[in-house]
Amino acid sequence: MALAFLDRQHSIAPTGYSRWLVPPAALAIHLSIGQVYAFSVFKNPLLALQAADGSHWNLKAVGYIFSIAIAFLGISAALFGAWLERAGPRRAMFYSALCFGLGFVIASFGVSSHQLALIYLGYGVIGGIGLGLGYISPVSTLIKWFPDRPGLATGLAIMGFGGGAMIGGPLANNLMAYYKAAGQPSIPYTMITMGGLYFVFMMFGVFTIRIPREGWRPAGWTPSQKKSALISTNNVAVGKAWLTPQFWLLWIILFVNVTAGIGILEQAAPMIQDLFHGAVTPTAAVGFVGLLSIFNMAGRFFWASTSDFLGRKATYFVFFTLGAILYFVLPLTRQEQLNSIPLFVGIAVVLLSMYGGGFATIPAYLKDLFGGYNVSAIHGRLLTAWSAAGIIGPLIVNGILDHYVETHQPRENAYPLILHIMCGLLVIGFLANLLVRPVADKHWLPTSTPAVPETPSH
Repeated sequence: MALAFLDRQHSIAPTGYSRWLVPPAALAIHLSIGQVYAFSVFKNPLLALQAADGSHWNLKAVGYIFSIAIAFLGISAALFGAWLERAGPRRAMFYSALCFGLGFVIASFGVSSHQLALIYLGYGVIGGIGLGLGYISPVSTLIKWFPDRPGLATGLAIMGFGGGAMIGGPLANNLMAYYKAAGQPSIPYTMITMGGLYFVFMMFGVFTIRIPREGWRPAGWTPSQKKSALISTNNVAVGKAWLTPQFWLLWIILFVNVTAGIGILEQAAPMIQDLFHGAVTPTAAVGFVGLLSIFNMAGRFFWASTSDFLGRKATYFVFFTLGAILYFVLPLTRQEQLNSIPLFVGIAVVLLSMYGGGFATIPAYLKDLFGGYNVSAIHGRLLTAWSAAGIIGPLIVNGILDHYVETHQPRENAYPLILHIMCGLLVIGFLANLLVRPVADKHWLPTSTPAVPETPSH
């Protein structure tokens, strides 16, 4: 058949293949789909659009575009995680590229016709499915290539997603300026162009991804004999894993970490302009989004790698303790108080590094607790926490902001309340992490498990 090259057996690495050729394939996917983190650069241009009857979209309605995309990221990851284990990463990455590129094209028609539902369908639903498939497809592959450093592996797999805004923000901004100067519809043409560019770039990852042959191990590596209560040498199937208290504690941990991070990320460009009136230009705000993207990406690699030495549980304690303090302090930097843009930016980038680190460390935490057998499928189900956070986080942020606007209060006065809510959420995450214990042996699989996981029973 025409798409037979996507089959799992056609992506098995030959003898002598270097595992360091796999991370670029993962980055090609994650740097593309990470564009969703730069969606805030579209917000003000979309709010400025006027329908035929003179009406405009409000902030909450536009914010739903991002929320739907993140919701379908988690939903599709949960639904297709077990299928990915059997079909292999190449096929999943191809479908990811197809959906993500097509989502931009459909959304462009929604912008042209001022139909928000069409944007929801394109960028939100179809693009969100592309996000989910692309997000989980490299993770278990890199864990298999780097059994000696699972934190490093997940950092490599996921850091590109955090860096996507570093490319997507300036790209969208420059394309909109170019098409506007040429007298063309700037947002629709930008979306079509970006959809095509990302599809081509993601296909590089599709063609270059490889999986290790059965029984492969890194040269000279043997599994560590050092014992840790939270690092299991056994495996748990996805059908059992998601029924354990450990799964739901990690679900809460990811949910609160993401909800808090979205408090900055989803509103990044408008927030810094609101808090520092006239001192931050739109171009500088886009630069701020790019800087957040750099630290989001670097934090994924740094914190996930650090967790190999510090431990996953201790790493999350750092996130939730330091993070809560910084979220409490952040609104005090605004113009009416400390009036320090450098301090605001400095705190924000540290918070975003830990936000990204939370994403990159969670697959290794899952592997520690449940083993590597069904890690993609378990990770996929856990990402429903991201879906929920992608809805709840923007609802909190945009709902409070819209309330302040409707009641004719200054928008910047809403941010202390928003950021202190995020601080409270991190305290909940601290408590959930405190309760994590090893998985009971009654959930373990027999020591002999098939090489390619079957679809779990429910």
